Amino acid sequence: MSKRVVVIGVAGVLVVALVVGLYLFQPWRLFTDRTADEALLLPTSTTTTTTTASVGSTTQAPTTTTTPAGPVALASGPFRSLDYTTTGSATLVQLPDGKRAVQFEALDTSDGPDLYVYLSDKPADSPEAAFDSGFTNLGKLKANRGNQVYEVPAELDLSTVRSVVIWCKRFSEGFGVAPLEQG
Repeated sequence: MSKRVVVIGVAGVLVVALVVGLYLFQPWRLFTDRTADEALLLPTSTTTTTTTASVGSTTQAPTTTTTPAGPVALASGPFRSLDYTTTGSATLVQLPDGKRAVQFEALDTSDGPDLYVYLSDKPADSPEAAFDSGFTNLGKLKANRGNQVYEVPAELDLSTVRSVVIWCKRFSEGFGVAPLEQG
């Protein structure tokens, strides 16, 4: 076998290894940022006046009740860094139409090749490896910075949700976690 054939073969293997390595690790993401600026679902409430009748009385007295006129925060917490520095906050929100969502406010974490948002049944202070099971996948992380909203499946039992996790599926590692325990 000639040296030329060996050199071409080795060069081919190195090129394939380089392409596969670049695809898997995407090292340029260490230097890139993606920013989302979605409208946040801010909880608001208003005071309304209703009338109630007293038993045995002919008069009606006004009473003041507080009813949600918009989204309501069910649980909220700040992000804690796992493998990468992560800041911002997450809030589990109930919408007036009964739908639920998780919003990230001022999220700032590293960009990664295969990041997803998980609702976890594990508390936020669990070891990182625990977050690789017992989760509901809300989809790919839209951006590593900014405000963003993720719809929560209607069939999900919120009593099982303890935290929200930014998880890299490709390397099975967590970027950040925030508590979402309802009181």
